Amino acid sequence: MKRTVRHLADGREIIYFDERADTAPRVAVDARDLPPVAAASEIRLDPLTGEWVAMAAHRQTRTYKPPADLCPLCPSRPGRPTEIPESDYDVVVFENRFPSFSQSVSGAPSTVDDLGLVPTAPGRGRCEVVCFTSDHGGSFARLPPERVRTVMDAWADRTAELSTVDGIEQVFPFENRGEEIGVTLHHPHGQIYGYPFVTPRTRRMLETARAYRERHGRPVLGDVLAAERKVGTRVVAEGEHWTAFVPPAARWPVQVLLVPHRQVPDIPALDAAERDDFADVYLRVLSRCDRLFDRPLPYIASWNQAPVHSGRDLAWLHLELFSILRAKDKLKYLAGSESGMGVWINDVTPEQIAERLRAVG
Repeated sequence: MKRTVRHLADGREIIYFDERADTAPRVAVDARDLPPVAAASEIRLDPLTGEWVAMAAHRQTRTYKPPADLCPLCPSRPGRPTEIPESDYDVVVFENRFPSFSQSVSGAPSTVDDLGLVPTAPGRGRCEVVCFTSDHGGSFARLPPERVRTVMDAWADRTAELSTVDGIEQVFPFENRGEEIGVTLHHPHGQIYGYPFVTPRTRRMLETARAYRERHGRPVLGDVLAAERKVGTRVVAEGEHWTAFVPPAARWPVQVLLVPHRQVPDIPALDAAERDDFADVYLRVLSRCDRLFDRPLPYIASWNQAPVHSGRDLAWLHLELFSILRAKDKLKYLAGSESGMGVWINDVTPEQIAERLRAVG
């Protein structure tokens, strides 16, 4: 793989990941007249839950559902410059023009209205966009395995680098796909957030993992993985190094965990064979998901990685894919119980989800 770092017209970093080492040098210059990025992110600690909430009002003006011929993630062409100055690319990562978190945010910790009740701090971090292919009409599910491996290597590269950035406590690569999920750019892409705190979900999972290890002396996800592989009822796909299964307490109408057979804290810790095997297993899962309702499945695919500075001995890397689609033309809404109390009610059982996904294989 060939890695090339360049900069856009407003100073943002852009990194090209090319599969061939002999790819022509990336020398195209971003000739656009862009104003400096003006992020004004702030985080506030909810005194009732102890959770950080980000305020990023500047994102209201971000690009919203442009037509295909104005897509900012396609390669540039004569008279139509985009976020990627080159005329083609394999995988590219660049700093988000409308970031939820930014290293350029100024200010100091304080409290709302100076009352000392609600702590505030600058929303310092980093947000990046990951384009998986230059093909606007493509999808992750249709990538060849070697391209998925390039994406994996890009995720690993960015996780390792962002983990060294001052103030970043957790690195979160993810993909949102489909308008039902809230996607505003249809080009196949994902994002990476460098959070200035450990997220509530990760905190809770680490607390659960610590308590389980104290009681049993083993990692909880390791025991869950072993049980799922032994029983097989909820297994969707399996490889030499990864198993994909519907979690036994699935919340979503479509939900799959992809778990490596070896406990590692994050993507950079995966070896070459594990990265190759992930590509094979994940593409099989995505193919089944798209055949489930005979239409492209809207989904969120989120990497659960260890925080940068804590819980690394407890965490077990895994990818969670889930969808709000419960039938071809019906959505799972987060209604009163889910949104108000955080108590999930699923319309299908995990066993039914797994059976349906296997049936379309």
